Amino acid sequence: MLEEVERWLTRRSWSVADRPLDRLLAAKAARGTTVSVVLPALDEEETVGGIVTVIRRELMEKVPLVDELVVIDSGSSDATAKVAAEAGARVVRRDDILPRLPALPGKGEVLWRSLLVTGGDVVCFVDADLREFSADFVTGIVGPLLTEPDVQLVKAMYDRPLGTGGGASPGQGGRVTELVARPLLNLHWPRLAGFVQPLGGEYAARRTLLERLPFPVGYGVELGLLVDALHSVGLDALGQVDVGTRLHRHQDDRALGRMAAAIYRTAQLRLSRSYLGSQLGAHLVRPELTQFERGERGFEPRTYDVDTEERPPMREIAEYTAGRAA
Repeated sequence: MLEEVERWLTRRSWSVADRPLDRLLAAKAARGTTVSVVLPALDEEETVGGIVTVIRRELMEKVPLVDELVVIDSGSSDATAKVAAEAGARVVRRDDILPRLPALPGKGEVLWRSLLVTGGDVVCFVDADLREFSADFVTGIVGPLLTEPDVQLVKAMYDRPLGTGGGASPGQGGRVTELVARPLLNLHWPRLAGFVQPLGGEYAARRTLLERLPFPVGYGVELGLLVDALHSVGLDALGQVDVGTRLHRHQDDRALGRMAAAIYRTAQLRLSRSYLGSQLGAHLVRPELTQFERGERGFEPRTYDVDTEERPPMREIAEYTAGRAA
């Protein structure tokens, strides 16, 4: 298994510098590939405008690499939608997509619904809380999908410091990755052990793959898509590209605990399907997480639901198939 991972790292791990922009544009034109960039956003007025501005200026106005740029607003209480629209994105409210099906809270829900309001052959997801954003995040992960016909999904890899400025700790930002996701992948899906940032929110994939995969509605979406893509198209169809450094806001430990529980739950569901051949194992894990906060009477419990819902492959949704046919 180690030899297989090492071979994959040699063949399917790249740097953004490996594919100059002119090569990407030529490949895109030769194959007639269209590219959609999607930013899922919830209360990101401080950062979403800067990201949209860079993508629009560098990859839509200067060169025709990105065909559409869509921000999906999942119920922001701030000026996220206004800022994104003024910067040049098409803004769509999550609840206006597939209104017959009430929206569930969670990032994965937004990504799943985005397939209904985008048309690109390649769909590129970028988190909306990135700071000091570079267009390399898009060109890096879209690049292999334009130049390598057998590649289906590409993740960004990067340094992820904890904190900002002089007080930043290099490489210490991916706490849930290192404590939860990486051990799970190494133990149960060792062929995915070569991914540097398996939970990273910056990745691109062919629509023909995404529409075949179920989407966990919450924070488990990245791990779920990666595992399901492995089983669907195989390791050699997956890749990763080094895009430098990712700066973003960091959540507190309690929020990370809830994220970790959702990711573990996503993994457990996939293990139950794999080992039992059914959903018999779906109830083996309690779908709640109890955490503690010190209050007036000592430590007080706070119990949160763990994301358990998953959306079916988009190609099973009638509105999607009708829209694609049209």
